[in-house]
Amino acid sequence: MRNKIYSLLLMLPALLLSAPIFAQVNEPSETFMRSNGKIYVVVAICITILTGLFLYVASIDRKIGRIEKENL
Repeated sequence: MRNKIYSLLLMLPALLLSAPIFAQVNEPSETFMRSNGKIYVVVAICITILTGLFLYVASIDRKIGRIEKENL
């Protein structure tokens, strides 16, 4: 029981000291891309690429399924 209390007492200052590390900072690159609207272009390109990949994988799955049915 005593060890748990000591470990909790030691953990509390560690948590309090590490809190400023997780503070959010606006970096100039983030604000620059948002102000010019370029972040939306990047997001649109990423979504387009991911959609294309998912469609490609789905088409390959269908083709493999057809080939497996023919071979049975």
